[in-house]
Amino acid sequence: MKTAYNLFFISLVVLITCSSVQAQSISDSSLLSIDRIYSNEFKRGFYRAIRWIENGEAYLTTEKSISLENSFEFIRYESSSQERSVFIPAKELIPTGDTVSISIQNFTLSPDETKVLIFTNSSRVWRSYTKGDYWVYDLSTNKLQQLGEKFESSSLMFAKFSPNNKYVAYVQGFNLYKEEFATGKVTQLTFDGNRDIINGTFDWVYEEEFGCRDGFRWGPDGKQIAFWQLDASEIGTYYMINNTDSVYSKLIPLQYPKVGQEPSACKVGVILLASGEIAWVDLPGGEKENYVPAIQWINADFLMIQQLNRKQNELNIWKYIPSSGKLTKIYTEKEETWVDLNYPDFSSNSWGKNDLILTDNSSAFLRMTENDGWRHVYKINMNTGKKKLVTRGKYDVASVSIATSDKLFFIASPENSTQRYLYSIGINGKGNLKRITPENYKGANLYNNFAPNGKYAIHTYNTAQSIRTVYLINLPDHKIIKTLVDNKDFKLQMAKLKFPEISFFKVTTEEGIELDGRMIKPINFDSNKKYPVLFHVYGEPWVQTAIDSWVGIWNIMLAQQGFVIIDMDNRGTPCLKGSEWRKCIYRKVGVINTRDQALAAKEVLKWNFIDKERTAVWGWSGGGTMTLNLMFKYPEIYKTGMCVAGIAHQLNYDNIYQERYMGLPEENMQDYIDGSPITYAKNLDGNLLIVHGTADDNCHYQNAEMIANELIKYNKQFQIMPYPNRSHGIHEGVNTRRHLYTLLTNYLIEHTAVK
Repeated sequence: MKTAYNLFFISLVVLITCSSVQAQSISDSSLLSIDRIYSNEFKRGFYRAIRWIENGEAYLTTEKSISLENSFEFIRYESSSQERSVFIPAKELIPTGDTVSISIQNFTLSPDETKVLIFTNSSRVWRSYTKGDYWVYDLSTNKLQQLGEKFESSSLMFAKFSPNNKYVAYVQGFNLYKEEFATGKVTQLTFDGNRDIINGTFDWVYEEEFGCRDGFRWGPDGKQIAFWQLDASEIGTYYMINNTDSVYSKLIPLQYPKVGQEPSACKVGVILLASGEIAWVDLPGGEKENYVPAIQWINADFLMIQQLNRKQNELNIWKYIPSSGKLTKIYTEKEETWVDLNYPDFSSNSWGKNDLILTDNSSAFLRMTENDGWRHVYKINMNTGKKKLVTRGKYDVASVSIATSDKLFFIASPENSTQRYLYSIGINGKGNLKRITPENYKGANLYNNFAPNGKYAIHTYNTAQSIRTVYLINLPDHKIIKTLVDNKDFKLQMAKLKFPEISFFKVTTEEGIELDGRMIKPINFDSNKKYPVLFHVYGEPWVQTAIDSWVGIWNIMLAQQGFVIIDMDNRGTPCLKGSEWRKCIYRKVGVINTRDQALAAKEVLKWNFIDKERTAVWGWSGGGTMTLNLMFKYPEIYKTGMCVAGIAHQLNYDNIYQERYMGLPEENMQDYIDGSPITYAKNLDGNLLIVHGTADDNCHYQNAEMIANELIKYNKQFQIMPYPNRSHGIHEGVNTRRHLYTLLTNYLIEHTAVK
């Protein structure tokens, strides 16, 4: 009874404390609360997608119709002058029998720009909304027609125009089809597709780890289609359980290749449309022993294929000639650690775009490699395989933006890894490196959607203290043509709040490792006081956290409540600090990164204003895993932890990601054991909250239960919060995010209360 009373008393104190904070926030408009954050009071601006036409001299976007309520229409803008005209009025986009235009979720144009393909009524596949309905508006006939009418609603995927503008090809039910505009005739191209045999799209792990979704490519002459086929019949099934939507639970099967398990067998086929025959490319090495993350047509008789071995430390690029079936290797790249395809940098908008950038009239391609200790761009001749260095110097290229006939535009930040800027250099590597981003844009500068002619781009700018502004700019002068998103109202609202001081620092551990850090100080900061600290972590090769980018409104609220919030990037994170920094973590995920974080935190706790008895750590996904490792391996440093969607044992995760950074478990199982939180769960000595969605198809809910089981075994007390039928993002359902962040906030206040 005494124990129950004590727990009730503690809960009551926490409730009063939280209620007090909420009441204070309500009475003082300069302070935030969870309720305010999720009240839609702070609205951010966005801009609708644009598609370049006329080689970039103009672009299309969609806007609300003035004349037709609840409808959208296509608007054309001259890129340089911003002269506006209606391209397709809303009244032309109304299906027969309806009174409003179709909803436009995405759109593309035919190669001759006489037809617009509209994607609508989408449904979700894994993380992305890639199934839906497609409509075509023909500008030459002013007619609107739906594709695939005989199929069930919202079931077509990746519809694309043929080069001769006569057909659209798409995926439906794991098979490929083509449809003729003039007659509406639908021709089935593959016939064996089902849940196990996947044509023209991908399984879960290809989508998650290679960004592969759209799995077919029209040949340049319109006479062939190259496509992927995956055989997932032997992939193990992980079952998620829906316990809430019926009196009987429902199993949700997920084909998911875990670490050490063979991937789906993958092969590439070329459909000869005249006959319907399929020629299969005889790639060496085995269909289960290699991955094929990219194929692209160079010309009508040259298909380039990228092949990555199972360990992902060797990339081979092949030239396939459909007319003869001849296969020739044109490039090989090897690493002792791993070969990256798409580099995980926050400046890159190319995730899933694994095609190589072509140059020199398509006789060469660009490839970023790290063989010289830095990440640089090389130009590779397709005929000779000869490499030529384009960028040079002791700095990393963060991401490639676009190549024109004479220049390469790319993102880098040679002096400060927390920031990003646009640079250019001659496509032949000649001339001096030139910074394009003006000096007054200090922070995170992201550039995406470059015009084909290289004269225009979308520029997104933000800093740790200011939310994004989006511009349409010209190049190379970087003059603003139009502000697409100013977020003026949001910024005015922020100006009314008590806003914390945000600074960047460097900390050197006792092992001599220097880490970048970002610190948000409490409002009314007094260096003579001691404050609780919340370390936010990720720490794996996929995310950099200590960046000069908007810190987020929840962090501002915590700073208002007296917390110091710190992000630090350990070795193994994708900082621009050279290959050794990023790749020394190979086979040591969970060991090197955890130790760097802990030893850096140890130095931070020496600061006079930090209360080392009130230290908390939290993270999501890989950050959740890091949180568990830190709580279990360094209990003397971290007193409170909040793990969201973490991994208990590395063997629980998918094979492509984990094997890339850890090797094959049959070769080094001990490394997997050493890097997994469950190995050290018995050492828990602080407060631990575990949060997980039961429908997480990425980091499975079994991880929460496995950790719970191990903690129970050693009589370690903890709290756990399952979110029913929520995925990895824990956002589905009414009020979910508000509930989650209320939970995190209250737990943090309860165990690390501001004195």
